[in-house]
Amino acid sequence: MCCLWVGFISAQIKAPKFGKGLQITAQDSSFTMKIGFRFQTLFQSDWSVAEDDLGSLEDRSSRVFIRRSRLKFNGFAFTPKLKYKAELALSNRDNGGGNSDNFSNAANIILDAAIEWNFYNNFSLWAGQGKLPGNRERVVSSGNLQFVDRSRLNSRFTLDRDVGIMLKYHHTFGQKFLVQETVAWTSGEGKNITAANVGGSSVTMKVEAFPFGQFKSKGAYVGSAVKRETEPKLAIAFAYDINKSAGRERGRKGSFIPVNRDGSFSGQDLTNIHIDLMFKYQGISLMAEYANTATTDGPVVFSPEGEEIGTYYTGTGVNVALGYMFKNNVEIAGRWTDIKPEEGVASDETQYTLGLSKFIVGHKLKVQSDITYRSIATSDDDLIYRMQMDIHF
Repeated sequence: MCCLWVGFISAQIKAPKFGKGLQITAQDSSFTMKIGFRFQTLFQSDWSVAEDDLGSLEDRSSRVFIRRSRLKFNGFAFTPKLKYKAELALSNRDNGGGNSDNFSNAANIILDAAIEWNFYNNFSLWAGQGKLPGNRERVVSSGNLQFVDRSRLNSRFTLDRDVGIMLKYHHTFGQKFLVQETVAWTSGEGKNITAANVGGSSVTMKVEAFPFGQFKSKGAYVGSAVKRETEPKLAIAFAYDINKSAGRERGRKGSFIPVNRDGSFSGQDLTNIHIDLMFKYQGISLMAEYANTATTDGPVVFSPEGEEIGTYYTGTGVNVALGYMFKNNVEIAGRWTDIKPEEGVASDETQYTLGLSKFIVGHKLKVQSDITYRSIATSDDDLIYRMQMDIHF
């Protein structure tokens, strides 16, 4: 404890302003650390829409809980070209129980734990655990979302987090036209796995273009027009992922597909395609995504004896979100999400969401609310209302 205290005295500790975290710099400038903490308190009510008639709401349920509570650390070590990031999930709703031998029966507390080395010009090498370069909505931090939470497209088709390495490169054509390329090789089974990999590994490739240059404050991956662009800004991205002999029903999420009695594994290759864009100008923000997930021989997995042992979540999804930020930092936004799983996987689903938010200090202090009508092909529809407070030190 004394050593820790002496270390703090020898360093420079700053708290520049609300939302910027606690910043520590070594006396010899050999490392920096930014410490951030945030939490989200969520109220939610759900109704069943009997016979798809909004005049017949039934089975109301409600709950209040801590949706997310997180600690985040980032900075550089030894040289500004060697950066690191670590993020921990503290709330039960956020980290998820790891009640499986695949997680050593422990909670999934570690979200991110990675280093990134800018080893030559515009080339960087990333290693550790973190978000893959997949759909835009997933890469947007949960603290920077336009709505209370991400869409159904993300929950069904996201690449999520994984463990491995990435090679990143960016270059510019002319004065503004920026292109970023990323290639990742990862385990293919998601975060915090401690058991041996039952399937193969995964390769992810992404190309993103910024025809009019970079957004303000990394706004291509920030929901809402919290930083107003004085000129139109556009980002367009294409990502492709192949998960060889995928070990889980949604690649890196969902149930694990069991191994066969003889110890072999019957998993199939799972391919993902993501196309998305972000556009911002003044108070307008537009985000659109398309996702497609497919297997080589259909979604159902059979054992050598012909027994059905798992089903991959395959199909397509479209998600479009449009918002307008008024000058008093109140935003009204709408979102349409359409999910079409492959036959035998799940039912078609469409969601219509209307959101109203007040950004007090950007995304660092805000109150968000939204109401969603969820139309399900094979059952009664649902109506969902949510209100959330978000604070980020």
